[in-house]
Parts: sequence; structure tokens; C-alpha cells
Amino acid sequence: MTDNGHRIAAAGALLAALGIALGAFGAHALKTTLDAQQLDWWHNACQYQLWNAVGLVALGALPRRLGLAAILIGVGTILFAGSLYAMALTGYRGLGMVTPVGGALMIAGWLLAAWRLARR
Repeated sequence: MTDNGHRIAAAGALLAALGIALGAFGAHALKTTLDAQQLDWWHNACQYQLWNAVGLVALGALPRRLGLAAILIGVGTILFAGSLYAMALTGYRGLGMVTPVGGALMIAGWLLAAWRLARR
């Protein structure tokens, strides 16, 4: 694992820890506060955050240079999940305009990772 790989894996591990904490918070503290739609947003944010966190840990363990892909995935995850968390807490649907930007960055990051991994 490269030095950059360690940073990527560490970022993924931090995203995972935060995702688990936010999932538990949503399941226990927010279940009586939020309506069904808001809880669904919260749940989706946790799922995408956790899957991308695991992916970042895996990318960090690889010997290839995947820094830009990891940045796109990390920033995309923060924008995507963060906008859903904020919508769930505030009910303000205007934040939903940020969600597809985060999703597009995650997709771009994974496509770049696939391309870099497929190259020899």
C-alpha cells in the first residue's frame, strides 16, 4: 500500500465510522422525530456513505495510484449523503439539487477507478 493508499483507506474508515454513528443516531434518536420520507432520505444517505466508505478502504489497499478517483468518490459521497442528511433534518427540499451532483461525482470516481485499474 502506498502512502497515498493509506490516506485513502483512512478516509474510507472515517467515513465508515461516521456512517455507522449516523445510522445509529437515525435509528434511535430520529425515528420518532422524522416522517417516513425524511427517514428514507436518512437511510439512503447512510447506505451510500457506507458502501462508498468500504470502497475507499478497498481502493486504498491497491498498489495503483487512484488519488483522483478517491477524491471524486469522497467528495461525491459527502455532497450526496450530506445533502440527504440535511434534507432529512430540515425538510428543505431545495437541498436536493446538490444530491445529483454528489451522485455524478461518485459515478465519475468509480468510472475513473475502473479505467485506471483496467490499464496495464
